[in-house]
This record gives sequence, C-alpha cells and structure tokens, in this order.
Amino acid sequence: MKLVWSPETASDAYIHTVRSCKNYKESGVAEFLSATAAGWNARLIVETWSLGDPIATSVGLAVAAVHTSGRHVCIVPDEQSKHEYVLSTRGVVTTEATEVVVARESIENTMEEFPGVDFLVVDSKRREFVRTLRSAQLCNKGAVLVCKNAAQRAISGFKWQEVFKGGRRVVRSVFLPVGDGLDIAHVGATGGHQHGSDSRKQPSRWIRHVDHLSGEEHLFRR
Repeated sequence: MKLVWSPETASDAYIHTVRSCKNYKESGVAEFLSATAAGWNARLIVETWSLGDPIATSVGLAVAAVHTSGRHVCIVPDEQSKHEYVLSTRGVVTTEATEVVVARESIENTMEEFPGVDFLVVDSKRREFVRTLRSAQLCNKGAVLVCKNAAQRAISGFKWQEVFKGGRRVVRSVFLPVGDGLDIAHVGATGGHQHGSDSRKQPSRWIRHVDHLSGEEHLFRR
C-alpha cells in the first residue's frame, strides 16, 4: 500500500487554512503544508514547535488533520512552550484535532510514542531536527518529511540519504523557495520488493504530478 494523492482534499484543506490563518501575517507555508498533508491523506501528522516560533504552520497542520480524520501531534520542549502554544491557538485549533506533548526526557523517546507517522514537519533551525527525523516511527505505506526554514539550517551538509542510512528509501526530495525554504522528502513504502527476482524483471516507472494549488511539478518513482 502506498500514499495516494487526493486533489479534492488538498483543495478543501487549503481553503480552510486560508480562512483560519487570515489574522496571521506570515508566508504561505501554512497553506502549502496543510494542502500537502491533506492531499496525501496523512492520518498521523507530527510537528515540533518551540516558544517564539510562528503559529500559522501548526494551524494549517491541524486543519489538515480535520480533513483527513487524522491526528495532529505537536511536540514542544517544555511546559512554557506548551502554555504559549495553547494560548496562541485558542479558538483556532481544537483539542480534538491537536495533541500537545512535552518532550520530557528526549526527542527520541517521545517520537517512539507515535508509531505510524506519515507526515512530519521539523524546524531546520533547531539542532535536534536530524535526531527527530531519525527517531520517527514512519508509516509502512510511506511518509512525507518536511524541513521548514531549510535556508537557515543549524547544521551544514545535510543530506536526506544520510538520515536513513541502511533503512528507509528516499524516493524523491525537493527544495521549494516557500517561506524560508522547505526541504521535502518522500519516503517509500516498506515491503515493496518482497518477491526477489520478480521485482528485478519489472522496470521502475516515474509518475508525474502537478500540484494545481502551487503550480509545482513533482515526479515520483514507483
């Protein structure tokens, strides 16, 4: 089973996010990520957030979870961040749509509590963002991983292939000049090559998809 794109759900989430974020004077990151998460029918959306970060993206992800009947989990580093997050999203994000979790011990232990992540958003400005990516318990059908603020990375020389050394396969990655940069990777499904020699007889093929909301063209290999 693989991720399947739904343009209708993406469009609904995009419009909903535009309305929900009308009072936030931020870039179009929230609308884009909301449409992307909803379009891929993400059922477990996880993000990291810290005190002082913009809130619109989180609102967009919560909206996406509503449209996919999924879960939105926001992981924060401490109780102060949790308190500020709840205050900032009051009246916009419902408790039914979003769960705010404090990473009390380590980000690795916290990520283990959420198996089956199919949409993950981390902040590249935080030094622990690579650890967060590596410790994510990704969904077997595939996942979409997003590094926001990619133009301001806390570390240099980041490569998606090194995040999953000897593990999951990165099917496609792309950098988009949205906000302060979005670095997005599509991680393939597991169990896709279980038939040994049969898989070698079948040539891979590329699927072309044009996002009508952003105008971006994406290629995915199957």
